[in-house]
Amino acid sequence: MQRRHFVLTGAGAASLAGCAGQLETFTSLKIAKERVLDLGFGEPKLRHDSWSLSQLLQHLAQSVEYSMQGYPEMKGAVFRALIGNTAFAVFNARGAMSHNLAEPIPGAPELKPQILLKDSIARLLAALNAFEAWGGPLKPHFAYGELDKAQYTRAHLMHLANHWSQIE
Repeated sequence: MQRRHFVLTGAGAASLAGCAGQLETFTSLKIAKERVLDLGFGEPKLRHDSWSLSQLLQHLAQSVEYSMQGYPEMKGAVFRALIGNTAFAVFNARGAMSHNLAEPIPGAPELKPQILLKDSIARLLAALNAFEAWGGPLKPHFAYGELDKAQYTRAHLMHLANHWSQIE
């Protein structure tokens, strides 16, 4: 509860704003793309049954795509400015994210279980490549608000790493 209180009240956000914790699982987009590609070899399994691996990769692809296209639904401006911004500052300082791993992106199309794993791998790789090459303005994150390219890169890498904890 204390951590929730910390995030909800914004306590300490100013002191965390300049921090950037060491990313441990995915330290670059290059490494992330290599790990995604590796999923096409072997028989990876998930530690839960909320989504299939294909659906998980679709979810990750949606997140990257929406950073360029815009999210279908946004949290309110006050939420983004206080709670979302503080949550990102905490995650950034830790170098790791933690969130509900079975929660879809608000307003996003349903994740389709019938899509083949290879197609979801290809979609996520395409999204990561497009993001890496993106030179235009990025859209606000539905919860964190405005992020620059470096912050969005960290957010995507932390999001991937958080979900990777589900893969055996």
